[in-house]
Parts: sequence; structure tokens; C-alpha cells
Amino acid sequence: MDKRVWLLDYGAGNVRSLVNAIEKLGFTVVPVRSADELKHADRLVFPGVGAFGSAMANLERGGFTQALKDYLTAGRPFFGICLGMQTLFASSDESPGIEGLGIIPAPVRLFPIAADKHSVPHMGWNGVTVHKPSPLFPENGGQTPYYYFVHSYVVLPEEATRDWIATTTDYGGCRFVSSVQRGNVFATQFHPEKSGAEGLALIERFLNAPLVAPQEAASPTVADVLARTPLTQLAPRIIACLDVRTNDDGDLVVTKGDQYDVRDKAGGGHVRNLGKPVEVARRYYDAGADEIVFLNITSFRNSPMKDVPMLEVLRLASQSVFVPLTIGGGIRDTTDPDGTVYSALHVANEYFRSGADKVSIGSDAVTAAEEFLANGSVKTGKTAIEQIAHVYGRQAVVVSIDPKRAYVASQADVRHHTFETATPGPNGERFCWYPCTVKGGRETRDIGAYELAKACEALGAGEILLNCIDRDGTNSGYDTELIRDIKQAVCIPVVASSGAGRAEHFFQVLQQTGCDAALAAGIFHREEVLLPVVKQYLQTQGVVVRP
Repeated sequence: MDKRVWLLDYGAGNVRSLVNAIEKLGFTVVPVRSADELKHADRLVFPGVGAFGSAMANLERGGFTQALKDYLTAGRPFFGICLGMQTLFASSDESPGIEGLGIIPAPVRLFPIAADKHSVPHMGWNGVTVHKPSPLFPENGGQTPYYYFVHSYVVLPEEATRDWIATTTDYGGCRFVSSVQRGNVFATQFHPEKSGAEGLALIERFLNAPLVAPQEAASPTVADVLARTPLTQLAPRIIACLDVRTNDDGDLVVTKGDQYDVRDKAGGGHVRNLGKPVEVARRYYDAGADEIVFLNITSFRNSPMKDVPMLEVLRLASQSVFVPLTIGGGIRDTTDPDGTVYSALHVANEYFRSGADKVSIGSDAVTAAEEFLANGSVKTGKTAIEQIAHVYGRQAVVVSIDPKRAYVASQADVRHHTFETATPGPNGERFCWYPCTVKGGRETRDIGAYELAKACEALGAGEILLNCIDRDGTNSGYDTELIRDIKQAVCIPVVASSGAGRAEHFFQVLQQTGCDAALAAGIFHREEVLLPVVKQYLQTQGVVVRP
């Protein structure tokens, strides 16, 4: 059997993880960078990261559009992933007026759900319901496979899509098409290369499938597809976070501190060393982490594009960690000591090409939000959030917020959003707000977490990573009042961070705030609480978790 797989490299974001997944399965990846090269492909994978309009523009610019149409209409083996599936359709609400490949004569729609009740993008691990027999989705004893989704636009079951529907998934009361198949042409809305062992197994089944399509199974009726039983469910994510920096010997290490102080006062003032980043990430992947976050807390002090060690961490981690990887630190416009100017978009692109799925923006997001609000909430298109979201989609942009609690006696005492707290201040103050900090918590700015979150959502951020300096390293539990307040303010996913000390804290924050994910660092690093124990506890409390 020919062990080559052709991969359409049209300038998308993180294709490294997909390449690593294919190579791990024993196949050789052949990049396709021209329409002529596409003619030689006999098993094509089309990764999709970004926005519909920019993807179609890249395909057209590279001369791929007609060549792809010819390939697909010939029924040659094809595997499209996420945006790679959406481009098969006629159009998308994401980019009005832009034509897709039109292989399936139906539109891609914005999620038709109440965004004030369900976060968009749909982000996380969800099950699928199989609607017609396929060797790609074998019988598994009634167990629903869980795959990783991250998208804001969907294909709906209708007559135009009926013959293509392979699986559906449910979210926010909407049943959407999560994979399509017709003969050798197959595509998924989810990311199998980020879906752990289940996703790797799906890729392997495609790669080993016969090149001649079997007799096509009968398509389900739209009524059958829309039947409300069984329903799939979105599992809240349990995320492991790795603060990474150089230690006193110049080595990259995973570290952790209290209120961001990572030096061990009792150990001679040295940077705490909790392990090598790639090894720690692999350990959490094996333990069932739904996502890994790397925070580069040295954040490119000298040169963002010459920070080879951190880029290498991503490259190596993505070879063995097949869940989403987020990287934060240094995502900003910057100038090298030699005068070379790099845009935040360029820096982000290097991260994506090295293995990251999302980038996290911290201090620069505060500046962007301040300018946005001062400008009458008018977007300029120049901020890192806007530029990265435009090219890679809002789901690729995370904003990390680092606030600390401030008490006030009356809501009239400050111009910022406040709320009444159940834990009054030292002088009996009944209200509080959360001023944001920058530079690792060292500088406080005159903008609240509430205003910052709403402004960044308007600018195009796809997720909020919500920290709390007061709770960091305390093991006293998440600040559920803050998290609930921000969750109610925005319609994008919110990740709770800072303060976890017991498995019960994860259940409390999920139940009391409706957040989409819970993140922890120190308790996992020090093995005070094991990640599988957290998931087991959540299951005992009736919370759906990824197996």
C-alpha cells in the first residue's frame, strides 16, 4: 500500500499537529503547494484553520480552486477538517458574497442559538451521532465518540445536505452536521488531530480505507436526522496550565508561584523548577487533560522571532500531545534589537506553524481595549486581536485577563462596573470591582475586568482566560463571583483560572458560574490533586466529562 498522504498547504495556521498525527500513524506527508502537484495526489487531506473568506482567497490566489473542484467531483479520497469541510459548501455567513467550492449546494450558517445562554464559538469536546453505516465510524458498543470542536459556523440538516450527512452533534438546542461523507470524500467539523486517541483512530481508518468506494449506504431522511434522541452533550474542559520561563541556569522550566512570584524564598531565591515543559505536557495528555496551555512568562524580552526554545517546545509537544495547545506571552507588535519590526500577526503565525492552536494575548489586550473604548467603541482593524481573528478566525484568539478585587462602599464611588459581593471588604464594603493588571500583575490599569472582557469580545476575541490575582496560589477555590459576572457579560467561552485546591472546587465553579472550562496549574504540578481524580469526581456529581 502507498503510505504517502498529500496535504494541501495553502498557508493555513497549525498544520504541524496534523502532520505529526499522520506521521505517528506510519504515513509520509507530501505537501501540496501548487495545482500541478495536486494532480498527483491520490489521498488528500485539507486542513482548515481560519476564516472562510481568507481561506477561499488563499485557494484562489494559489490557483487551487478549480483543481480542488476537479479532484472532488472525480470522487478521489479526500479528508477535509473544520474549515476544510466548510469550504465544500456553496457559501458561508462568515464571509457574505464569497463563494465556496460548491460541491455541496448548501450554505454554512452562523450558529442559530441564543448566544446569551450558550457560548459561541462552540468550543470543546462533544459527542457525535452516526446516521449511516461507514467504515470510518465503526460500531463501538453504543458509546458516543468524543471529538474536539472549535467553530462559530455550522451546516444544518436539510434536503440539500441530506445525502452527505454522516454524523450530527447537538449544542445549544441546535442539531448540526458534524461530518459529511459521500464515497471517498469525507470531512469533519471537528478536529480529529486534536481529539486524542479517538481522533487518531479516525484518521487511521481514513488512511487505510480502500481507494475504491464501497456501495453507498442509503441516506437518512431529514426527519430521522432531526429526531431529538439521542442527544450529544458538550463536556466542560479541564485544562492544565504550564507557566514556562528560563531558570537561573538558562533552561526552560515549568514553574509556579504565589501571586506570580515564581522564586522560592526558602530555596535561595531560585526559580521554582517543576519539570521540563514537553515532558510535563505529555504527562497531562496521558492523564486525560482536555487542553494544554503554555504561558511564556519571560515573553520575548529580547527577540520574539529568535525565541527558538519556546517555539521548539511547541514543535516537540505537538509530536506527542494530540489535544489543543494554547500559547501566551509576547503576542504583540515588536521590534528586534537590530531594528527588524514584527507584527503581532507575524508572531502569532510563527506560533501556529510551530504547533499552537490558539494564542493568548494579555497586556496588549488591555491597551487595545482602552483605545477601543476611548475611540467610542469603533474598531480600527489594527489591534492584534482584530488582525489575528481576521486571518485565523476568532476561535484562535484568547484574551488573558489578570484582575484583582477592589472594594467600594457604594457603586457611585467608581465609574466602573461593580456588583454586590457576598464577602464584604475589610471595612464592611458591600460592593467590589476588578481593576485589570498588566506586566505579570506588576501594574494596575484603570479598566475593569468586565469592561475589558466586553471590549475584547467586540474586537474579535473568541475566548476569555479569566485569572484572579487574589486567588492565585491560595488553593482556596475559584473566585466564583468574578467568573459568574464575566460569564454573564460575554457570549464567548470563559475559562476559570486561579485558586483551585481540591476536586470539589472544579465542580463548584462549573455549577455556580456556567463557565466553559476550568484551569489549574500548581495543584497538578505538585500532584496535590491528580487530573484523573478531578474528572472522576465530576462524574460522580453527574457532570459529563470526556472519557
